[in-house]
Amino acid sequence: MVDVSGKEESRRIAVASGEILMHEKTLELIKKNQIAKGDVLAVARLAGIQGAKRTFELIPLCHQIRLDVVNVDLEMDEQNHKVLARSQVICTDRTGAEMEALVAVSLALLTVYDMCKAVDKDMVMGEVKLLQKSGGRSGEYGRE
Repeated sequence: MVDVSGKEESRRIAVASGEILMHEKTLELIKKNQIAKGDVLAVARLAGIQGAKRTFELIPLCHQIRLDVVNVDLEMDEQNHKVLARSQVICTDRTGAEMEALVAVSLALLTVYDMCKAVDKDMVMGEVKLLQKSGGRSGEYGRE
């Protein structure tokens, strides 16, 4: 692991996003809450939050950080047959929250896949990316 003991604690914010493409019928079942496993977006949101909290256990060289806020939002893009996921992680620590934000989005999308795979094995997850981060020595980053 990288030595962060000499770094100052600072407020850090990371935002990430991703999407999962599916058949129109699958999105309609999610919208009508007719997926057998239950409320897809609610469960995926909780999975994303849990993923952020456990990132240090999943990625071998990640530091455990004290999370202040984890937000995971999912919305349906009916025109393009997608579920869009977005996460925001805020912490005050010596290292950033980028990995936690990315894991939150990834776990949320994987949960959508898991809950819907019985009706649609053609789903495709993608476009998982860091949108912005702030805090720490490297300062501000924003995707253009």
